[in-house]
Order: sequence, then C-alpha cells, then structure tokens
Amino acid sequence: MNNSTLDIIKNSIFATLGLMAFAFGTYLIIQANIGVDPWDAFCLGLADKLGILYGTANIIISFTIIGIDLLLKEKIGIGTVLDAIVVGKTVDLLNWIDLIPKQDNLLVGILMLIIGFFIAGFSQYIYMKAGLCCGPRDAFQVALARRLHKLSMGSVNILILSVVLIIAWILGGPLGIGTLISPFAAGIMQQFAFNVMKFEPRNVKHQDIIESMKVITAREKIL
Repeated sequence: MNNSTLDIIKNSIFATLGLMAFAFGTYLIIQANIGVDPWDAFCLGLADKLGILYGTANIIISFTIIGIDLLLKEKIGIGTVLDAIVVGKTVDLLNWIDLIPKQDNLLVGILMLIIGFFIAGFSQYIYMKAGLCCGPRDAFQVALARRLHKLSMGSVNILILSVVLIIAWILGGPLGIGTLISPFAAGIMQQFAFNVMKFEPRNVKHQDIIESMKVITAREKIL
C-alpha cells in the first residue's frame, strides 16, 4: 500500500485530513458541554491543572503513551505521530476560532454529542485506511491485550478507561452524562461507519516508521 515515497506522502495527507475531521468531532463533543469521554476528560483536567491548552495536554499524554508503546514493542508509524500532534492542535484552533459556543441546553448538547461521535466514526475510517499505524492509545490497548491474554479487547479497553476516568476525576475533568454515553456511542458510530464503507480494519497492513524510512530512502528501481 505504501510502496513508494509518493504513496507515503499521499497517505500521510489522507491520514492528516482524517485526524482533522476526528478533531472536529471531538470539538463538538467538548462543546456539547454534558461531559466528555475519559481520555478527553483527562486531557482537559490536565490542561486546567497546568494552565495549558487542551492540545498541549493531549500532546504530552500522547507522547507519554508512545514511549510506553515503544517499551512494549508496539509498532509506531507516521500516523501515530500525526495522531499525537494533529488532533489536539486542531481542537485548539477550533477553540481559538470559537466556531461553536458551548451549549447550555441538554437536548441540543446530546444531539451535538451524537453528531460528534458520528463524525469521529467516519474520520477513523479515513485515518486507519492510510495504513500508517494506529494512534498511541490504540497501540497501547493492543499491547496490553497481548499481555493480559485472558481478557478480551473490550475488557482491556474497559480497564484502561476505568483507570483514565479515575485520573480525570482526580484532575477535575468535565464528567457528566456524555461520559456515560461515550463508550457505547463511540463504538456504535465507529462500527456503523466501517459497515457503510465496507471497511475491515483488521485487514489493513500497517507500516511503521522504520519501514516508511526504508521506502523513502531506497533508490527507485529502474525498470
């Protein structure tokens, strides 16, 4: 899939656009103002405690997880690094533009939350199809699942989210009805998007950074 420098450039752009769309979905979820998923609550809580932007907190957390992923010998690709940077900083940009105000109506908030998850679901298809490796958190989940082989992927995800939720609560992250809805809504919307696009993520052959660098630095064969 990423067999040439041009392929890698094209798919990096493709992944970036998908991540920017995912960030817009995340922004809508935050602006719904009825609680966010555990990871975003962690980011927002950390941002508030340190007096930094959401995107900066997201980058700190993401690169910390990338370090853990490397220690656990998981593949890290161009897409992993893009995920760590693009999502948070796109949300910061949207906050700076002040595109959509925070909602104070519960029904409107729930609708915005669902739309946010809908956009996030389809954007994950765009991002994952590029084949440049998973995001830091997904790689961490896979690595942990391999070691806790008696637990299903779903159980491992619940375990991770439970720990992240506790940390978010300690940091004072925005928890609410959206936090309870998010694990179910995110999964449902993601599967819906994959079904509509006839996409099976397990069939994607991901390329890590070392493999990408080998392709970029290799001389083109003269046919």
